[in-house]
Order: sequence, then structure tokens, then C-alpha cells
Amino acid sequence: MRYHSAFEIIGPIMVGPSSSHTAGAVRIGNLARQLLDDEPIQVHFTLMGSFAQTYQGHGTDVALIAGVLGFTTDDPRITDAFSLASDRGLHVQFAKANFGFFHPNTVSINIEGRKRQSQLIASSLGGGKAEVQEMEGLPLKLTGERPTLIIDHHDRPGFLAKISSLLSQEGYNIVRMMVERVEKSGKAITVCELDELPNPTTLANLRTFVDVVEHVRLIYVV
Repeated sequence: MRYHSAFEIIGPIMVGPSSSHTAGAVRIGNLARQLLDDEPIQVHFTLMGSFAQTYQGHGTDVALIAGVLGFTTDDPRITDAFSLASDRGLHVQFAKANFGFFHPNTVSINIEGRKRQSQLIASSLGGGKAEVQEMEGLPLKLTGERPTLIIDHHDRPGFLAKISSLLSQEGYNIVRMMVERVEKSGKAITVCELDELPNPTTLANLRTFVDVVEHVRLIYVV
């Protein structure tokens, strides 16, 4: 994770008290919501390190819930996240555990919607920065700071070339691409960061690869 200006280190416009424990946590929750690609009905947070030690005093619990509700770092409703989650029928649980060698401000999230479920591990790196470390058990890193396509697919020869060609033909520049798979010819996930938000037609075209693609998600956290 790189910082491009002093303002990123100071942190974003936010509801406090902490850019690491509050603003970063909001963004982690927001990433979890977007990765779910469904209206969340249940979420289980497992906190480790500094997050686990101070999450109630620093408002990390409230911030994570606020992000899952879709709030941004400067939303005044963050402080009411618990009651708003209850009003929306969102069931929330918190636990503490040491689940690996990650940044001290790290949380594992299991989130469930009406049709989908998702699992991720993400860290708050300071200055309001958040980064996914693992997704669905695979070591895939993303921040959502650029428009990011998450493509669930089957591992097939030529798939990346096919995706790259389609995006190029439609005028999109790929900033970064990575792929991880469970096993050869099995389930795989491709992460593709772009310079611009893809339009609905591009997303629809990606979804036409029905022989390979299972699900296409667009992640973008502002």
C-alpha cells in the first residue's frame, strides 16, 4: 500500500475518533458489502490484534457495521450504526481471535445476504486506508480505491486473454490484474483494477461468458 500525499497519511474527512480504527474500519465494512453484492442480513466480525483490544473504545465495532450498511467515512449516521442495523434486520456478531500473520488492525468478516455469502480478511493500514488481504480463502489483495472487477470463474486456458481483449476493445486501461485458483480447472477469482468505472454494457458483456464466468462484481469505495 502506497501513500501519494500527506493528506492520505493524515486521513480522510471522517467521523472520528481514529483514522485507523474508525475510518479504515468503515471502508472495510463497505468493501465487505460490495463484495457480497447483495443486501446483507447477517455478518460475523472476528477481530485480531489492536482491533480486538480497543474496538469498542475506538468505535471500530460501530464503524464496521456502518460500512456494511453502505455508509462512507463522513456519514453522520455512523454513530447510530447499531440501532440502524437492528432497524434493517441486520444481525451482527463480534468475536476475537488470532488467525494469522496480518497487520495488527485486521478483521475477518463472514457476511451473508438473501442470495449470496462472502468471506474476507481485511486490514486498516492507517490514514483511513483499507486493504483486503484474503477473499474466499484465496490470497487476493485489493483496496477498491480504483474501479475493480471481481470475476468468479472456472480456470480455463485463454480466459485472461479473453477478458483483457474485451476491456481493451471497449476502451478500458487495466492498471493491475491478478488471479488465484483453488485448483487446476477448478474455481478461480480474477481481480482487475481499471482507470475508469466500466459502464453497464461492459459488465453485461463480461457476464455473457456463461461457459466460464459465474459472477461479476464491481467494487469501488470512495
